[in-house]
Order: sequence, then structure tokens, then C-alpha cells
Amino acid sequence: MNEFEWRQQMRRLREPVAPRRDLWNVIEAALEDCGEKAARAQIRQRASTRPWLLAAAVTGAFLLAGNLGLQVHRDASIAPASAPALADTAWKPSDPRLSGAAIELNAARIELQQAMHQSNSPSLQRLLARTERQQAQLRHFAQEAG
Repeated sequence: MNEFEWRQQMRRLREPVAPRRDLWNVIEAALEDCGEKAARAQIRQRASTRPWLLAAAVTGAFLLAGNLGLQVHRDASIAPASAPALADTAWKPSDPRLSGAAIELNAARIELQQAMHQSNSPSLQRLLARTERQQAQLRHFAQEAG
């Protein structure tokens, strides 16, 4: 093959060539068949996971309801015992600048005492002692402010 023949063949490659048969019908049928198979598989997959999702949702709902019931039961058993003690120790300073701090410290002390009823923890005891010291300092500031 000489250079002239080679160039002729190269020029013929630039020209469009019609296929011997129409390929679009075959491609379209294959795509539709593949799409239908994928859709059927997706439907089967969804149908197989639905019972597990339903069981998980029901289990979660029961666990949530049980946990809320236990919380309400614990709160109800603690509240009557601590209510009289809380009324006796409430302190309200006359200085409005100190009253907000007094309310916060009193609420913290109450919560720590309730937690101590549930578990007698050394760290809770230290926090309660620190809170009571801060309340004593606040009372001292109120006396100095006059």
C-alpha cells in the first residue's frame, strides 16, 4: 500500500456510514427491559424492608412510652418528699441585682438535692456543698449591700 491509497482510505473514513440495520430499536428495547427489571427489583426490595421498618417503629414507640412512664413515676415519687423542705429554705433578697442569682442558686440546690435522693454520689455532694457556699456568699453580699 502506497501513500496515495492510504490517503484515499483516510478520506473515506470521514464520510458517514449507514449501519446495515437500524440499531435504535434494539437499544430502546434493551433499555426498557432493563428499566422494568430494575423497577421490579426496587419494588421487591421495598416490600421486603417494610415489615422491619414497621417493627422498628413500633419497638421505638414502646420504648419511648415506657421511658416517659418511668420518668413520670420517678418525678412523682420525689416531688412530695422534697416540697416542704423547699418552701422552708427559699430566700429572696431585697436587692433586685441579687435576686436573680438567688433564684438560680436555689434552683440548682433543689435539683442537686433531688439527684442526691436518687443516687448518693460524692461528686453530687461536692456540687451541693459548693452551691450552698455560693448561697452563703450571696447572703453575705446582701447584708453588706444593706
